[in-house]
Amino acid sequence: MTPSGPPAARSVFIVVEGPEGAGKSTQIGRLEQRLRAAGRDPLVTREPGGTSAGDAIRGVVLDPAQEISPLAEFLLYSASRAQLVEEVIAPALTNGRDVVCDRYTSASVAYQGHGRGLDLDLIEDLNRRVTHGLTPDLTVLLDIDPAAGLSRAALRSSHDRLEAAGLDFHQRVREGFLAQARSRTGWLVIDAAAPVDQVAAEIWRGVEKTIEGLAPRIASGA
Repeated sequence: MTPSGPPAARSVFIVVEGPEGAGKSTQIGRLEQRLRAAGRDPLVTREPGGTSAGDAIRGVVLDPAQEISPLAEFLLYSASRAQLVEEVIAPALTNGRDVVCDRYTSASVAYQGHGRGLDLDLIEDLNRRVTHGLTPDLTVLLDIDPAAGLSRAALRSSHDRLEAAGLDFHQRVREGFLAQARSRTGWLVIDAAAPVDQVAAEIWRGVEKTIEGLAPRIASGA
C-alpha cells in the first residue's frame, strides 16, 4: 500500500567547525532557533562532551594545566566521540531528530593531524571506526584568520589548552580545515569575520539547500 501525502522530512546531521574564535557557539544558537521556527526538532551537542563520559574527558583534554601527547590527545577525543555517536547522535537521527554538533571528525583531522602532525591515515581510520562511518549531511566551516580568531577568544573569561597553542599551530589548523573543504563534498565555507546576521543567513541558506537535497532520497525509499 502506497502511503498518501508527502513523506516525512528526514533528519539532518549538521556539523559546525572553525578555528578558535570563529563564533561557533553564537551561530549554533541562531541555527537551533531557525530550525525550531521551521517546525523541526534539533538536538544540539558538542565535542568533546555531550555525554557524562564525554564531559569528563573534556575536562581533562582541555585543561591548560595538563601536558598531553598528540596521540593521547587524539585518543581522548576519539573516546568522547565514540560515546557521543552511540549514546546521542545515532539514536537522535534514528528517531527523526536533526542533530547539530559543535565539532566532529574533521576537527581531529585539522587539530591533531595538520596541527599536531599525527598521521592523517591513522586519524581517518579511527574516525571511521569510532563513528561506525556516520558522516554529516553538511559541515559548516566558519573560516577566520587565526590571529583575529585568537584575539576574539582572548576576550573569553576562561581559556583552554588549544587556545594556548602558538599562532603557527592555529595557522596549520586553519589550513587543515580548508584542505578538507576543498577535497570533500557537503562542506560550506563562510567568512566568520562577516557580520553575525550575514553569517547566520548564509548558514541557513546552506541548511535549507541540504534539507531540500534529501527529498529525492526520501522519495526513493533511501
